[in-house]
Amino acid sequence: MKILLLEDDMMLHMTIIEYLETVGHSVKGFREGESALNAIESRNYDLLILDINVPNIDGLTLLEKIYHKKMTIPTIFISALIDIEDISRAFELGCYDYLKKPFHLKELSLRINKMLQMYHSPQEHTRLSDGYSFDESTMCLSFYNKPHILANRQLQIIQLLAQYRGTVVSYDMLREYVWENYDIDNATIRAEVSRLKKRLQEDFIINVRSLGYIIERVKNL
Repeated sequence: MKILLLEDDMMLHMTIIEYLETVGHSVKGFREGESALNAIESRNYDLLILDINVPNIDGLTLLEKIYHKKMTIPTIFISALIDIEDISRAFELGCYDYLKKPFHLKELSLRINKMLQMYHSPQEHTRLSDGYSFDESTMCLSFYNKPHILANRQLQIIQLLAQYRGTVVSYDMLREYVWENYDIDNATIRAEVSRLKKRLQEDFIINVRSLGYIIERVKNL
């Protein structure tokens, strides 16, 4: 797997690269965000491992720039920050996982292996549109057979809508399944679905005014 690492602490930077290369990955390391962004735009990487507090362009801003370019690369954040706003922003931008420093290198490897299993296992897809399909067993959304990386909460929304294709999924159903009955209002749900729809290449999630959302069954299924 080709991995880009953004970490400005020299000791941790070198330790992560050495460990991941030992277990079979190819790692390109950067210590500041601008050069990392240039590398992402010019080369293909299978995974990004990003610290947040780095020089020039911080990790969150870097992921936001990728987000707006509609580039879908699995991303794991490694950071000492525990601010809920930063963590929430990371997942809203499509972060796959978040690992708090300090962490054991084996734990990072396990997170990577879990991601690999999710996105590269044999899959039985449910078609959602011309290009999109979803494999519930691995929670993998694919666009023309290429994994489309989303945050876990967005994948849960897709999962629920896919399970009830052709049926309106109400706000209460979304609140119960995705937010585990946490007391949030409908506006919060609409905002999350809106962020999800902006991430998609095809608009297959239909808003049913005042009721919820639906994915229509694809013709000729």
